[in-house]
Amino acid sequence: MKLLVVGGSGYLGSELVRQSAAAGWDTAATYRSRACDVPGVAWHRLDIRVPGQVDDVIGAAAPDVVINATSGYSDWAVTADGAIRVAMSAVRQGRRLVHVSSDAVFSGARTHYDESCLPDPVTPYGAAKAAAETAVRLLAPEAAVARTSLIVGDGLSVHERLVHALAADPRDGVLFTDDVRCPVHVADLAAALRELAASGKAGMFHLAGTDAVSRHQLGLLIARRDGLDPARLPAGRRARSGPPGALDVRLEGAATRSRLRSRLRGVREFLDAG
Repeated sequence: MKLLVVGGSGYLGSELVRQSAAAGWDTAATYRSRACDVPGVAWHRLDIRVPGQVDDVIGAAAPDVVINATSGYSDWAVTADGAIRVAMSAVRQGRRLVHVSSDAVFSGARTHYDESCLPDPVTPYGAAKAAAETAVRLLAPEAAVARTSLIVGDGLSVHERLVHALAADPRDGVLFTDDVRCPVHVADLAAALRELAASGKAGMFHLAGTDAVSRHQLGLLIARRDGLDPARLPAGRRARSGPPGALDVRLEGAATRSRLRSRLRGVREFLDAG
């Protein structure tokens, strides 16, 4: 297996690179400012906002599969346009594509979303992700599109670092009690994406954990695991004071579980300090 991870220096991308290299895959990855130190990996500098660079990198790496794990958040040029460039280039060069999308494509109006649900985003980030996954499905019908949720790990994720910052100084923010998601462990997510890459399966997949928790509940679980004082974490309601966005979005993955062997643990299991 020859794999190219676009966005390989990011949080999810670096886990994909580490797992793939450890499994003996011929692994290449891209970075924008700084490559990771993973032995045996071929690193390529790439700015997917620049026309032509994607073609050059995919051509040089000559992978069997491209996994696009980039995250430009609400930067349309990265999250939407850049992802579309990756899809177009993969199709032109005959490479299989696995595209990572997000539960941000949903508004929360119906709470539970299965793989057949169409995007109805309410934020700029969600709109960019929805545009990207729609383009991928049309440009590369043999691709796998994987929607995921909040990504957590063993201390280095955005959410874990926020909890530590708030435990040190609760004045720096708030954790919402009405903002609900289905967090996934970064190692579980990377393993499932690698299974998709090797399987040849196409279509929409929901790669999220089995537990739905609020951001405040997630914070309490992280605090207990890491020996922090849960009482120091400030709670609030996004509906009253937070920025606009979806509240309760739960990715249902029954169809995905029937097609993949990879196990995606619930957050209460992998954050259990017990």
